[in-house]
Amino acid sequence: NMEIPTGESEPTAPEAQLQQRGEESHAAGGVTVNFVLEGRGERLSRECGLGDTVGTLREFVAHSWDTPTHGITISYNGETLSSTATVEQLGAGPGQSVELQVQTTPHPKEEEAPVNLHPSTVTTGAYRMPEVFTVQATVGRETREVLVRVERPRGKKPFLGGYQHKVTGVEYHHASAQTLPKRRADTGVRRFDRDTQTVVTRNKHQQATADAATQMNKTGCFVDSRDDRVIPIGRYETADEYHQRILEKVVTLQRYWRQWLARKFVEGLRRDKLRKMAWDKEEAIRKQREREARAKREFERRMNPHTKEDFELLYHALEMWRQEELGRINASTSGPERKAALCALLEQEAQLIASIGRHRLEAGKQHTEDQKKRFLDATAAPKRWTAYDGCVTEMDSPFTLRAQQLRDTYNSLTLTTLSRDERLDVLLTLKCTVKEHDCQLTRELVELVDREADLLVRGMSEASLQGLRKRIATLFFQYCKTPLFNAEAAKHIKVPQDPSALRSNIYYCRSCCQYLPSTEFELSTNSRVVGHCRLCRDLDNEARAREDFTLYRAMLRDIRKAEEKHGDGSHIIFLVQEADLRYLVESIWGCQSVLSAGKDLYDLTLVRWERGEQWAPWNCVLLTRDEAKGHCKLERVQEAYGSQFIRKVHHRHVLARSYFSAIPGMQEAMQAKMVELPLPRPKERLVVARSRRDQGSTAAEQTQRTVDTAVEVQ
Repeated sequence: NMEIPTGESEPTAPEAQLQQRGEESHAAGGVTVNFVLEGRGERLSRECGLGDTVGTLREFVAHSWDTPTHGITISYNGETLSSTATVEQLGAGPGQSVELQVQTTPHPKEEEAPVNLHPSTVTTGAYRMPEVFTVQATVGRETREVLVRVERPRGKKPFLGGYQHKVTGVEYHHASAQTLPKRRADTGVRRFDRDTQTVVTRNKHQQATADAATQMNKTGCFVDSRDDRVIPIGRYETADEYHQRILEKVVTLQRYWRQWLARKFVEGLRRDKLRKMAWDKEEAIRKQREREARAKREFERRMNPHTKEDFELLYHALEMWRQEELGRINASTSGPERKAALCALLEQEAQLIASIGRHRLEAGKQHTEDQKKRFLDATAAPKRWTAYDGCVTEMDSPFTLRAQQLRDTYNSLTLTTLSRDERLDVLLTLKCTVKEHDCQLTRELVELVDREADLLVRGMSEASLQGLRKRIATLFFQYCKTPLFNAEAAKHIKVPQDPSALRSNIYYCRSCCQYLPSTEFELSTNSRVVGHCRLCRDLDNEARAREDFTLYRAMLRDIRKAEEKHGDGSHIIFLVQEADLRYLVESIWGCQSVLSAGKDLYDLTLVRWERGEQWAPWNCVLLTRDEAKGHCKLERVQEAYGSQFIRKVHHRHVLARSYFSAIPGMQEAMQAKMVELPLPRPKERLVVARSRRDQGSTAAEQTQRTVDTAVEVQ
């Protein structure tokens, strides 16, 4: 083995800097600098960049030869170089070499000693082989200088032992091979190191059966026999008896094991029963609270009606009371007494209708004021948009600022708690606002404002000015709704500004003799022509039938929300109206759950019969909300219900298909996706008997008789 000194150490900052620059310059074509130590002939080579300074080279030489920096002088062609001079200023180009003379001057305080560059005299950690050095090689008869570049090891060499010099104290280590390890050819298969999968053996000592001896009485030895027992010979047991005894023990163990399993199962059933009872109790309490809250809410709606649904509830309650009183009168009286009772009933009904009318007028006034405030707030609302980070940005435009000014002025006009001076200030602000435009409306407003101001100065009472103030507020609201004075109002008014837009989708109501847009007409499932408008239908309902569609309206809204969540393009439910849903619930399904016969309409809903198909009157089933949750989880209804129950549901689907097939738009959907329903057996075929005497009865009564006939026919 070749022996080298252990002077290998980490490069210092100057050397590392020069090493990095040397590698970069070698890649870009650097300059080879040869250092010659005058007087000793020692040489040192280094590849540097064109931008390296003489000061950096001096630090490299001082580090390589272990000489102080201040004692080194570098010259070129006899001229001493300054520390700021660069290699490029010496006239060398990329790929060329430059020879510099190095002179060493010892410090006055230091002992004059020759510079010893032999590796044996270098202390541990002081010597480091340069990156590049020059070697004189003889090729044939010609001697050349060859530049040798040192390749640093990439990894740590293994320690192979060594020895220490007894005189100098330098440690020498045995060298290892300086070649890179041979790489295994890449076969494309990922390999991992693993331990050998050999069998692990273990030695274990076992205690063998030890021999035992008995001791008997003899001369010189006494053995106490008081505790000895005499074991008689038992009955001989055959193999069959032995196996029978083992079987009895096994049966005993199985009996106790099965008893434990049965107790565990019964205990689980008991816990489930207790949980079921607790859940039933909680559900009963919850439903009772819901009924109480619903009754309280309906009582509040009857006592303080505000919306259209509240007045429908009042008229429905009035009709139910009238029917009850009429039945009582017909059952208990006759002749003149019956006529007198009917007259008294009619008078009471008229008084109740008048009371309901007064409540409607009050609610209408409040609704009108609320509608005006909502309109002004909508026009004065700033522009809003959501940024990329989720923050909402608001911006006021000149139009919204104008709308805010008009809204504040209107709110000040409608206040009833202002003093006379404050009222005069509001009138003055209003007059300045409307004077910006000259038209018939503004001139009339200015005239009314001057009249109220004059009356206020004269000391008129507040009650005398009530009508005048209402006229001013009404005209100013009309001023706020005009797009010429309030540009934001054009986006919120219902009447379009273009008269040509009113000529499309306009229909004639034969009841009120008015031309109204198509949105004011409600078409039922069996309608063929446009009938009465919504206002006339509501008026006719209040005067005659007095039906309350609040429950069916809420049920229809819930069904539409559920269908929107499916996201499969279901559209038939949006063609069904409240009256159609009422006919479907009352006439087709009998106002009760088809599964449990529950009759609480507030807890019933219509869900899909086949979950994979769109909702339709012929693909729905009336169930309670709890039953509907379980039904919606079924993949195949044929596996969950019996054949008789399925035939019963299909029979209701046949009735619904027969009634709702005339709906505009449903016929196309039925023809596009026709699903053949299994028809009843011949002895259960549907028989519909109609006669002329049924023309006077209602559609619900006819359908009910049809259902009864279909069920009774064999």
